[in-house]
Amino acid sequence: MKALVLAGGSGTRLRPITYTSAKQLVPVANKPVLFYALEDLRDAGVTDVGIVVGDTAPAIHAAVGDGSQFGLDVTYIHQNAPLGLAHTVLIAKDFLGEEDFIMYLGDNIIVGGITDLVHDFRTARPDVQVLLTQVSNPRDFGVAELDASGRIIGVQEKPSHPRSNKAIIGIYMFTATVHEAVRNLKPSARGELEITEAIQWLIDSDCKVAATTILGYWKDTGNVADLLEVNRVVLENCQPRLLGSVDDASELIGRVAIEKDAEVRACRILGPVIIGAGTRIVGSCIGPFSSIAPNCTIIDSEIEYSIVLEGSLIEGVRRIEASLIGRNAKVLPATGAVKAHRLVLADHSEVQISC
Repeated sequence: MKALVLAGGSGTRLRPITYTSAKQLVPVANKPVLFYALEDLRDAGVTDVGIVVGDTAPAIHAAVGDGSQFGLDVTYIHQNAPLGLAHTVLIAKDFLGEEDFIMYLGDNIIVGGITDLVHDFRTARPDVQVLLTQVSNPRDFGVAELDASGRIIGVQEKPSHPRSNKAIIGIYMFTATVHEAVRNLKPSARGELEITEAIQWLIDSDCKVAATTILGYWKDTGNVADLLEVNRVVLENCQPRLLGSVDDASELIGRVAIEKDAEVRACRILGPVIIGAGTRIVGSCIGPFSSIAPNCTIIDSEIEYSIVLEGSLIEGVRRIEASLIGRNAKVLPATGAVKAHRLVLADHSEVQISC
């Protein structure tokens, strides 16, 4: 069994962070989102992985390499333009051959992994197995329609009038029958080859399409709010460790992970929190569900429920919460008597200021 991991796309909903980084490499609990998918596949016994890349291919290459750090054998497949999920199957045909495979969207996280789900697929071997979850906004997803027995009888892509609230999540399992389906597709109104239309083609062709409703946590990390929520959920399982240095004037409460060469001085840290290697925190309060990346500096500040990326400086800031702070950013108080905000913002930035 092989895997096809999708790591292309421009990540418009995470701008400006994704102007300089692939969306799949934005960290959750100080680990790129993409790495969770790769580890899930390895743990499920799938080691032959094709990664579909686009404009951010150099960054994905640099982070993943040949896959050996994960125990995987990685092949890169370049997609010239984002022409749809089914298009990735089309261009990956030489890699996939006639083997069963998992398609895993690289910006998705499913807590608890996919090992049991893969076992069920290998045992039953339907032509397709889709994973479903109940959502409050089905218009934003591919949606499955089920009959009274729970059998999937139809799918819709971002429907105006959804026939159910069962969203299809970004992890699919296919046999080689899907290749005929994608060859028969025409571009949708969005100009893409839709994987939902391929699944519908298989349903119409009397192929066996199985559906499993997951009970655990799943999230597409495509926007800041979802990214922060996933960070919170992952940190719930954070294991405390102290590999750096903490002075006697500091107080650690709850599950706090402090990585190698990190330094904490005169601070109060309320877990779950992770503090990356080489980071220095002085005279500050770090609240729950915060991930501080390596090589950051935080001085005389308060931060909670936030993600701070590598190399950033935060100094003299009264309170930051529910924020995503990019690499090598600086957050500093205004100087002088003039009460005004001085901002340098990238395109598509959003700032909420307490006035």
